[in-house]
Amino acid sequence: MATSSVMRKVSTRNLRAHKLRLVLTVFSIVLGTSFVAGSIVFTSSISNAFNSIFDSSIPGVAVQVTAERSAAAGVPDSVVKDLSDRKAELGVAKIETNQEGLVTLAGADGKAVQTGGAPSIGTAYIPADQAISPEAILPGGRGPTGPGEIAINSSAADEAGLHVGSKTKVVIGQGSSAPLEVTVVGLVDLPSSTGGYVNVQFDQATANQLFSDGSHVAVVNMSAVQGVGDSELAQRVSTALNSDNYKVRTADQVRYDQKAQVNEFLTIFTGILLAFAAIGLIVGTFIIYNTFSMIVAQRNRELALLRAIGASRRQVSRSVLFEAFIVGVIGGAVGLGIGVGIAAGLKAIIGATSGLPNGPLQVGVWAVLAALFVGVVVTMVSAWVPAVRASRVSPVEAMRAGVTEGSAPLRTRTLVGVLFLLIAIGTIAWGAMGEGLLRAVMVGTGAGAAIVATVLAGPALSRPVVGALGRVIGAPFGTVGRLARTNAVRNPRRSAATAFALTLGIMLVAVIGTLGSSFKGTVDSAVDSGVRADYIVSGTNNLPLAPTVFEAVEKVPGIADAVSFGMVQTQIDGTNRTGYAALGGNVAAVSVVDMLDGASDQLPADGMFISARTAEDRGWKRGQTLTFAAPDGTTVPVTVSGVYADNEALQPWLIGSEVYEKIIPPMARVTFGVFVKAAPGTDLATLRTGLENATADYLTAQVQSREQYKNSISSQIDQMLGVLYAMLGLALVIAVLGIINTLALSVVERKREIGMLRAIGTLRSQIRRTIYIESTLIAIYGAVLGVILGTIIGWALVRALARWGIGDPVIPWTLIVWTLVGSAVVGVLAALWPGIRAARTKPLEAIAEG
Repeated sequence: MATSSVMRKVSTRNLRAHKLRLVLTVFSIVLGTSFVAGSIVFTSSISNAFNSIFDSSIPGVAVQVTAERSAAAGVPDSVVKDLSDRKAELGVAKIETNQEGLVTLAGADGKAVQTGGAPSIGTAYIPADQAISPEAILPGGRGPTGPGEIAINSSAADEAGLHVGSKTKVVIGQGSSAPLEVTVVGLVDLPSSTGGYVNVQFDQATANQLFSDGSHVAVVNMSAVQGVGDSELAQRVSTALNSDNYKVRTADQVRYDQKAQVNEFLTIFTGILLAFAAIGLIVGTFIIYNTFSMIVAQRNRELALLRAIGASRRQVSRSVLFEAFIVGVIGGAVGLGIGVGIAAGLKAIIGATSGLPNGPLQVGVWAVLAALFVGVVVTMVSAWVPAVRASRVSPVEAMRAGVTEGSAPLRTRTLVGVLFLLIAIGTIAWGAMGEGLLRAVMVGTGAGAAIVATVLAGPALSRPVVGALGRVIGAPFGTVGRLARTNAVRNPRRSAATAFALTLGIMLVAVIGTLGSSFKGTVDSAVDSGVRADYIVSGTNNLPLAPTVFEAVEKVPGIADAVSFGMVQTQIDGTNRTGYAALGGNVAAVSVVDMLDGASDQLPADGMFISARTAEDRGWKRGQTLTFAAPDGTTVPVTVSGVYADNEALQPWLIGSEVYEKIIPPMARVTFGVFVKAAPGTDLATLRTGLENATADYLTAQVQSREQYKNSISSQIDQMLGVLYAMLGLALVIAVLGIINTLALSVVERKREIGMLRAIGTLRSQIRRTIYIESTLIAIYGAVLGVILGTIIGWALVRALARWGIGDPVIPWTLIVWTLVGSAVVGVLAALWPGIRAARTKPLEAIAEG
């Protein structure tokens, strides 16, 4: 027991005596744990903020009735009247109805108010004497009473620069209304508003006209008389309705469903954040392993002396693991603090751009436990092998000046690595030779095997590869270059583990880059080969367009054909399906419709066209009758009129205008784009000006050429890639710090050697250059390996995903070149501090320490 206490004192004193080494090791842990803690704190904070909003929503409401299907027209007025007539029987105190629809509000500058992804909704203003829980109109304003008046939530007014008396414009995203000229007559205090949320309230008659077919309401809220509970009232209303077409929920159930939707998204978002944190932790694990391996190697004589004076193997290994435990606790605690800062930054950035609600940071018990647990466990696992190695140090080692770390043979691990490599090659090749989910999973499995192969066979591979790189890169530097190459290959385990951190990060960059380039290539190919339109009118930021945009476009002179494409979400033969409707002109005039089986490329108004891929996947064929279901439960038989060759711009099927009008209620109809073909002889610049003038009032409508349309989609892909690259930057930062860490500890390990070099006349600049070249060789080796693995895996993954419409793989050569160049620069930058430390080594002191 006394010996264990002594060993713990030795460990703590050793940590205090090597503060720089302690800081470097802790820092490698901090980066991984901070991202884990930050992810948990961020999502907990957002979830809590949303829950607070939902907890305060629909105050005073006991029961809410809506249509069962979101695309339905709503609850019929006849049903509302029946419920009103039976209020006393059911135990209802008050009934309140409302309408709802998508809107776009113009700000003081005449441009659309950007919500950052938050809803922009139009509703009816409910007067205080009719409302269950009246909304407060701020002083100086009033509720709207006519068709040209609106009230808006105060947070949206601040964002838009509007106030009571401001004249502005509102575009209705659904229905057939033209842009409305309106006056703001009131500001509504909505404490539950999220950052970018917009609520435009019209008087009830106008809301009914804009958002309803005249015979339905979107929502029915009810309060209960005293003595009747919410659940009891819900049961009575459900029994009275006796229909599966309506959803009857208590207020608590409504709030629960709202929370569930948000929490589902947050769960996915948390998973993504934690996945990147895991990548950082994996990279950090290798760095920590490297660090403790070098620490043990540097302490061989110390550990041997401990063994000589009676310390057992178990006590020596526990001493090393105790050091790892202390470092892990410190790293976890510091990581938690930095994680809270990361969460605050994420919340501020995303809240400003995506309309997330405000609220305090939630640093809960799980965040604290996760940071400490991950920090301690990752560090202890990483230090386990070096701890075992330390316990095997024999007392005779105390008589030796050399260091034996890394001297064990590589044969067994290399053979196992080659076996994993063969497995990786086989599974990746099999996955790339077909299409579908199973093939993609096999590519992923092969990628995992390739990573394991890299870890195991990396040391043996590093010797010839780094050696060859050293001969090329080191040649211009003469003796200094040869010395750097020798240092880089001297300990292949350490070099491979250091390089692997960079390999993993760059491999993921190459995979994502290949996927992104291939997606963009698919978009370019789809537009170039599948679209004949000269111009595409679409909504900015992926916003839908009002159907009346098509009516405005049709009136522009110089148009040969124009087709409006509407999104269709429906049930076909009892299964939910998503496709498109082609409305207006001839779809073959604005896009390529190469009929494989069909009498004509003219889409019948009462029929549908399907793509060859859809025909194969679903087993549908020309002449077959499919049953579409409308939201109100009525069924519409639709005949497949033809099968066209796969065109990614028209996947997976198209229906005609008559079918669309039967299955999609007027208030649920939206347009995602209008494709325009110019008449022969029309000046395209003049046509564009006409289109821009005709759609200017719609705020979000933009007119694009095919090239601009491609670029806008590619820019969206680039934005997503940018987010992924930024998150992968965590792994790359850890990798760079790992190189710095390894080189810094290597300089300490080679202090006597460096001192002797200085003693025989080696200049400080030559010592620095040696460290720079050594670092560059390791960085380039890691980058080359990462690029090769990432490109092969990305290429195979694209091939496996062809079933979902992605085209031929496109290798991002520019990204690859810049990655390799950047890795060389990273190698030099990572070596700056260790190089300076090495150059400052005093020859006599270094030799004396040996």
